[in-house]
Amino acid sequence: MSASSEKKNVALFVTCLVDLNRPSVGFAAIKLLEAAGCTIMVPETQTCCGQIAYNSGDKESAKTIAKAVIRAFEGFDYVVAPSGSCAGMIRHHYKELFEGDDTMMVAVEALSSRTYELTSFLHDVCGYKSEDVRMDTTLTYHDSCSSLREMKVRDQPRALLDGVDGLELKEAEDREACCGFGGTFCLKYSEISSAMVDTKIDNLLASGADTLAAGDLGCLMNIAGRLKRRGSDMKVLHVAEILAGMGDRPGLGEGDS
Repeated sequence: MSASSEKKNVALFVTCLVDLNRPSVGFAAIKLLEAAGCTIMVPETQTCCGQIAYNSGDKESAKTIAKAVIRAFEGFDYVVAPSGSCAGMIRHHYKELFEGDDTMMVAVEALSSRTYELTSFLHDVCGYKSEDVRMDTTLTYHDSCSSLREMKVRDQPRALLDGVDGLELKEAEDREACCGFGGTFCLKYSEISSAMVDTKIDNLLASGADTLAAGDLGCLMNIAGRLKRRGSDMKVLHVAEILAGMGDRPGLGEGDS
């Protein structure tokens, strides 16, 4: 439920991974935003945020993509993404891309100031609290690097999860450490990435939790894949799915999304 009756005109930035690998996260985000009193649009012209090109050093391609994103999301009060990394790219790194371009910076600043990660928007802007949602499980939460360090998202998802009946949070040791995904990092430095995700999983399993949640699908896919290869039955869900009452669906790697 929203703390305010004011309708907010929100555009959902779906993200590539949600669109192609876990569309249920997008549906969950829409359900939550509507429950928080928002009017939702999903611009059909939206594309990738450009993060992969940017992180790979291809700044010209990243600029081209960013310009398309800016056009697609003009005219909305807010832009919300169920991903700290995509939200962080738009909020922070577009400014770096167009530094020195005064004309583009006007549009970049306007978009940046309106862009939020989903749980931060629900908690900080909408004052949303879960109602009539139950999931009987013990859960541990992974803080993704971009959400935590770029978007300052840490307490917001935990506060929202606290309103889910039957859910007990069990914090893992070193919960703020990187899982080793890092986009193309896991491909370029696969041995280092594998060691990092194994350390992460050791700590997650040691928490005694049955379920893992996070706000970034890239991290969740990376961890879920490694959990499966290690023979673990820990369930992996995006935090939006739990908050939207969709926690009973198969976790990542367990079935169709």
